[in-house]
Amino acid sequence: MSLGAAILLTAAVTYLLRVLPITVFRRQIRSRWVRSFLAYTPYAVLTAMTIPAVFLATSTWVSAAVGFALAVVLALRGRSLITVALVAAAGVWVTEFVLAAA
Repeated sequence: MSLGAAILLTAAVTYLLRVLPITVFRRQIRSRWVRSFLAYTPYAVLTAMTIPAVFLATSTWVSAAVGFALAVVLALRGRSLITVALVAAAGVWVTEFVLAAA
């Protein structure tokens, strides 16, 4: 799947999951489980589509794992999105440079 198609698919799924409850249910949803499910589904879909792309975007799985680990650690520490992205990309670049030199 191309990057553009993945972005469009993610946008469509996220949009439908936000709009569908409004159009189907006329009353407020009272079930905590259903509200929780609808709130977390976009994050789950985005994660399910992003993680494989992360590991397929680099030349080796090792550099992808380094970048992914850096991104997770920085995100859990509350760093900004731009910081997480730049450090993860730099980690991938350095790892691939070191692996190519070896």
